[in-house]
Amino acid sequence: MARSLDGLVLSPVADQAPGQVGTRTRFTYRERDGRISAAYVGGDVVEGHLVGTRAGDRIDFRYVQLKTDGTTSSGHCVSTVSELPDGRVRLDETWEWESQQGSGTSVVEELAGPA
Repeated sequence: MARSLDGLVLSPVADQAPGQVGTRTRFTYRERDGRISAAYVGGDVVEGHLVGTRAGDRIDFRYVQLKTDGTTSSGHCVSTVSELPDGRVRLDETWEWESQQGSGTSVVEELAGPA
């Protein structure tokens, strides 16, 4: 199993569609006893939160966010946790909006240096 996410800051490796998270978004994770949470901000996201569970290298969570245009949105995501050759954490994500149409995949990686 990859190491704990607790205290790590991760960011997407590529931008998604406008109004969603992107390379300027920063996720600060907390993990304890199989529970996962994160606060995120940046890009088109003014404030976002996710909460879920981790079993081994699988994370299952729901997310909600407030965007710069004043709208909110929410969805569900399942991620696979792995470790990169340089020791950083990577999440391969499959997500689906619950508050609107749309789904997709994304990759989020631990930042190499200071956030």
